[in-house]
Amino acid sequence: MLEFTFLSWRLIAARHASTHIAGLSRFARPPEEGGRFCPVAVDVQCIHLVCSFLKLTELLEWYTATFRDPLMLQPPAWFKAFMYCEAVLQLPFFPVAVYAFLKGGCRWIRTPAIIYSTHAATTLFAILAHILFHDFSQSEQLGPRTQRERLTLLSVYMPYLLIPLLILVTMLYHPHYNHVEKRKRK
Repeated sequence: MLEFTFLSWRLIAARHASTHIAGLSRFARPPEEGGRFCPVAVDVQCIHLVCSFLKLTELLEWYTATFRDPLMLQPPAWFKAFMYCEAVLQLPFFPVAVYAFLKGGCRWIRTPAIIYSTHAATTLFAILAHILFHDFSQSEQLGPRTQRERLTLLSVYMPYLLIPLLILVTMLYHPHYNHVEKRKRK
């Protein structure tokens, strides 16, 4: 159920992320304007083509100012590579996974879910390490200045690590997905 909840939330958020900020979608507006925070709308915005296509720059500016996330405002090349991988590899996986988890009994989702979860967790380790250990005082980027700001920014990224790890554990150890079929002998 955890996998379905996460994947359907990401799919719904991605659909609402395509609405324009001028259209005042409640998912695209910042919370102080009566909206809800939409992480998918923000995290793929660092890819400049997507940002200009979705026209969500106001949301991006609010997010970077509120959470002091330098990776989103001026993303380094390695972070852009992660976002391209997310846009090309991970986002197409979400509707397929939602279908498999809704239908139930789809053991074929095990391998794609393991690939997704290991890819997502691996990219998050690099992002979290950058947030924890990078010296933002010497950087031109607007970054966290205090330990509290670093922990706040970590709390934004942490679900993107924990949920894929839970999906991975489920796929590896749950008896439904880990069951080996016995083949009939002729």
